[in-house]
Amino acid sequence: MKWTSMEATPPRFETLQTWFRDHTQSFLSTVSEHDRNIVLKIEHSERVVAEIESICSSLGVKGEDLHLAKTMALFHDIGRFEQYARYETYVDRDSVNHADLSVTVLRREGVLKDFGPDEAELILRAIACHNRAALPEGESPRHLFFERLLRDADKLDILRVTTRYYESPESQRDRILDLDLPNSAGVSRDTCRDIEAGRIVRLEHLHNINDFKLLQASWIFDVNFPRTLAQIRDAGASRVAMEVSSHALIQKPILDSNPMLLKTGMGMVPICARLP
Repeated sequence: MKWTSMEATPPRFETLQTWFRDHTQSFLSTVSEHDRNIVLKIEHSERVVAEIESICSSLGVKGEDLHLAKTMALFHDIGRFEQYARYETYVDRDSVNHADLSVTVLRREGVLKDFGPDEAELILRAIACHNRAALPEGESPRHLFFERLLRDADKLDILRVTTRYYESPESQRDRILDLDLPNSAGVSRDTCRDIEAGRIVRLEHLHNINDFKLLQASWIFDVNFPRTLAQIRDAGASRVAMEVSSHALIQKPILDSNPMLLKTGMGMVPICARLP
């Protein structure tokens, strides 16, 4: 459906940005730690917009479709602010599914009311699916395209942030970024099984920070566009996976059964080759 129909006139992106800033600023307080964590998600959302623009540019996506992509990127984590205000955590398993809450906020506030119904549903569907381990079956090709765009853009920024985080001194790390997981040795067997099966590590299989690092490395199984892969390499995200080598207990056959990890340059084969 084109917006030239009589059903709706799409809002300018600048209008959406103004609403985003007003809404997110309302969650700031006078408590420095609280505000730091709110700003973390504000800046993340804005960077995901830039990431999705970059991927779209590489694919020749312009005009209305670019506007849709930027809109879903801007609002994909809009539920995070209410989540943190309610629960003082960004850990979904200890609070609420932030993607579902993002959809709820957008519907409740009428943020997408000036989009056509098909476009609004496309945006909401991509946001609802962006944090799932795998996309649901039966999605239309158009929905799948935008869902994959958002997932790739989100991953790119998270990988950049966490790479810098793991390279910083422990005294300077904000534990909210590693989900408050313990910094213990080893990797869970369930995490290894997920990687061996060629799938993203499931959140319920995370028992320590090493598991979380390998979850991020396992995102390589869900990279959808060449630009994303190039950006992952340029961002040095492989260093996140390489750091696990001093702690992990992964068996080499896991990587032997997943040559894709070698081809994508995530640095996983060297890890396993050096481990007992």
